Amino acid sequence: MARTVTKHDKNTQFTATGRRKTAIARVFLRPGKGKFLVNGKEPWKHLGNVTSYLNLIVKPLQAAQVEGKYDIVAKVHGGGVSGQADAIRLGVARALVSISETNKAVLKAEGLLTRDQRSKERKKYGRKKARKRFQFSKR
Repeated sequence: MARTVTKHDKNTQFTATGRRKTAIARVFLRPGKGKFLVNGKEPWKHLGNVTSYLNLIVKPLQAAQVEGKYDIVAKVHGGGVSGQADAIRLGVARALVSISETNKAVLKAEGLLTRDQRSKERKKYGRKKARKRFQFSKR
């Protein structure tokens, strides 16, 4: 998953993958000052200025109490904004576990290591969407 080094030097990098719906995020944690980039942009530029998405992706760092200690670079594709934010959150949490196993208990208790399996149900024939039906006409 990632290389584990007891001594963190400048070149040490921890990687993890997060998924949600059809979004896939590759997350890279490097020792730094807390900079955050999503696809080469500021997170609020990529995900929109919605504070719930921005709080979501920082939550694992707050739970592990390492805010401002790591620079995070996330490369994400597929899905929509909500799915991408959740994928980044899972990737950050998994990368923190690869840094130190002590983070695992804290993150698991917060529910940050659980992948959300829900995805869009496929469309069925004879219907408008997966479950929605065409309007019924008696006459």
